[in-house]
Amino acid sequence: MTPAPGAGSEGTKKKRRRKRPAHRAPLTKDLSTASAVAPSDAASKRPKPPAKNYAKRVDEVSAGGLVIDHSGKHGLLIGRIDHKDSSGKRILWSLPKGHIEEGETPEQAALREVAEETGIESAIERSLGVIDFWFMAGGKRIHKTVHHYLFRETGGTLAPQESEVDEVGWFPLAEIVERLAYPDEKKLIARTGASEEVAAQ
Repeated sequence: MTPAPGAGSEGTKKKRRRKRPAHRAPLTKDLSTASAVAPSDAASKRPKPPAKNYAKRVDEVSAGGLVIDHSGKHGLLIGRIDHKDSSGKRILWSLPKGHIEEGETPEQAALREVAEETGIESAIERSLGVIDFWFMAGGKRIHKTVHHYLFRETGGTLAPQESEVDEVGWFPLAEIVERLAYPDEKKLIARTGASEEVAAQ
């Protein structure tokens, strides 16, 4: 018996493929595009590492030195209270010095700073050398260079500069190196033999 047209099980039916219109692009996966887009999208969403904050470098130049009195037996030092000392009585002794202002030479700045900090007028006899060091202040890396000179007292009245210096004083030249609180200044005076040289004159 011949089955009627269109009759029979669903499994034996032939499936007809629908023709795609000519204007439609073929259904193909562009794997190269997918793989190329995915990483870039991921990279763009990836958090950027925080920028490193480096302390700003600041260069400072100062001038000062050791003043010898009329007798040639004493040297002039300035004192500031050590704020790390709980008693508030410890004094840190150092050589008078200060910043070089615009248009000044190191020698001019040294003479001005000595007069301002101590009240003593002086004249430069010779250079003692230059020292430099680094320290942190206000979140900045300070590179400080200090020009040092040997001075001879010429006049003035001993008086500490207000708001800048707590004490000023004349000390025997033999005690200067021991009195100085900062290693760089100790080494400078000891190396140049300034106190011994003047004392021997």
